[in-house]
Amino acid sequence: MSGLLDGVMDQLGPAGLSQISKSLGADEGAISTAVAAALPAILGGMANNSRQDQGAQSLAGALDNHDSSIFGQLGNLLNSGGGDGAKILGHVLGQRQPYVEQGVAKSSGVDLGLVTKLLPILAPLVMGYLSGQRKDKGLDAGALSNALNDERQVQEKKKPGLGGLAAILDADGDGSVLDDLLGKITGG
Repeated sequence: MSGLLDGVMDQLGPAGLSQISKSLGADEGAISTAVAAALPAILGGMANNSRQDQGAQSLAGALDNHDSSIFGQLGNLLNSGGGDGAKILGHVLGQRQPYVEQGVAKSSGVDLGLVTKLLPILAPLVMGYLSGQRKDKGLDAGALSNALNDERQVQEKKKPGLGGLAAILDADGDGSVLDDLLGKITGG
């Protein structure tokens, strides 16, 4: 299941990118650049969370509430401001979401305000794609976690540190963002 990022981009396609750009009132090239920066961050957050068995099980369970038909319903997703995208991002990125938004804005050159509107649109698309892959290939939580972590490694090789976003997601480099989030919350 390599090529998760490419799979999401293929499903979205040029027409989907154009539709998102129009919905956000932004330049299509800028949105394309922001999407290219944001998707690895979202997938990286999912990979980090799924490294622990509880996180992998939680993600696998959440995928039961999503499916790949969302790509054919992009207009509805855009009209709803991303549907449950903000909730998904809360689970995937937690307290690091503002830092990821800033990182995507900086690496893509897109205004932070647009990035904060874009990420909640992308999150349900990623979930829909992963759900489709999980169902098509009969993946359990462990296989899903492996696929996400394999994709993160591929993206790391292409763009080390995911343009600095990897460090934001996992500040101490131990492969888990949970301890980093707890440290932020408790001040440790």
